Amino acid sequence: MNFAMVEKNYIRQRIYPDFDWVVYPSPSQINPLQKPLHQCTVALVTTAGAHLQDDRPFNLTNRLGDHTFRVIPHDTPFSQLALSHIGYDTKKIRRDINCVFPLERLRELAQEGMIGALAPRHFSFMGYIPITAPLLEETAPAVAAQLQEDAVDLVLLIPA
Repeated sequence: MNFAMVEKNYIRQRIYPDFDWVVYPSPSQINPLQKPLHQCTVALVTTAGAHLQDDRPFNLTNRLGDHTFRVIPHDTPFSQLALSHIGYDTKKIRRDINCVFPLERLRELAQEGMIGALAPRHFSFMGYIPITAPLLEETAPAVAAQLQEDAVDLVLLIPA
């Protein structure tokens, strides 16, 4: 069974009839690190729908998804995080949120000296975004600008 086709047909039949995958003619350019990993500032970007408990949740009722993002400071305790996502059971992930937002593991790597430092902010999206234009034209550039402001050398993209 081709899961991608099942998902595509499900979305087209039940949610958004004009849905189609975004296809790029060639892969993204490879951007090698400019310095050793143990000197790099590292940030996380996840599609897990993670957000601070006192922040607004992602919109789970819009059939066209939610292209907005949430900022998660590097020192946020996991007890202050919430998840809002329609694509998976967030209750099960709460047992170990590192599965979709491995900030605790990143903190450990920084303490061990494997990475230089944690970025001051990390970013979360809700992964269901069938109309990608707002993401590509507005949201992603805004996050990229903030990552540059934070002098981030490496971004780990965590799909959920």
